[in-house]
Amino acid sequence: MDQNIQEKRKESVFWIELEKIKPNPFQPRREFDEAALKELAESIREYGVLQPVVVTRKEISGAGTGQVLSVEYELLAGERRLRAARMAGIPHIPAVIREETNDKAKLEIALIENLQREDLNPLDRALAFKKLVDEFGMLQREVAARVGKSREVVANTLRLLTLPEEMRQGVAVGAITEGHTRPLLMLASHPEDQKNLYTKIMADKLSVRDAELAARNIAKDRARAALDPETRMLQERMENALGTRVNIERRGLKGKISIEFFSEEELKSISERIVPPMAMTA
Repeated sequence: MDQNIQEKRKESVFWIELEKIKPNPFQPRREFDEAALKELAESIREYGVLQPVVVTRKEISGAGTGQVLSVEYELLAGERRLRAARMAGIPHIPAVIREETNDKAKLEIALIENLQREDLNPLDRALAFKKLVDEFGMLQREVAARVGKSREVVANTLRLLTLPEEMRQGVAVGAITEGHTRPLLMLASHPEDQKNLYTKIMADKLSVRDAELAARNIAKDRARAALDPETRMLQERMENALGTRVNIERRGLKGKISIEFFSEEELKSISERIVPPMAMTA
């Protein structure tokens, strides 16, 4: 195809029949809010589709003849608009046609569009990142560069896929937030504790902060149980003396002592028990 025609096609908007557009097989988004789609469909009925979708064009030729029998399109970006347009019952949709592109590019385009619109839930985003890593051999830093995130964000998002299925679904449907997954992942090596915390988050509607506090307490209780009897007895004596929770972490002959307080008054009381105030001098 002549280069000038190619450039013009890239810039032009075409009206394409909806029935000729096939979905993007690499669409990372799996959940679509039905109520939001209906609202968008109503807007499309009244105002039309204001932003074109992006598609690739494929010519279907006759066997051995080379004659073009039909043309079909594959969606690259604009899944919500396409679904809402079908719901609205309109026959055509505005589209920008991209030249034939590979599977990796199809996923990247769909992923980046959804990320820019913040349309992906955290689990869908994690699955899309995993596909880029596993199927297309991209490094985490390369994925991060493509989607405009830090490598740490990509790594932490991928960790969501290590959660049990029930918890992954909780994230997907919005029953818990991505923030709630951090304390759950803290307990990954203790599935029973992790399950109990998830149940508590759901039942008590715990905030992320409360869930993190609960996870830390569970981890401390486990560390306490792992202490040798002599150290555990010493820890209990310190708690009785100070009137608050004390945590001893041992690393061989070395370690760390943590003392909890929950108010300015309690901090002052603890400090006075450790270091008595100096007697007032005349």
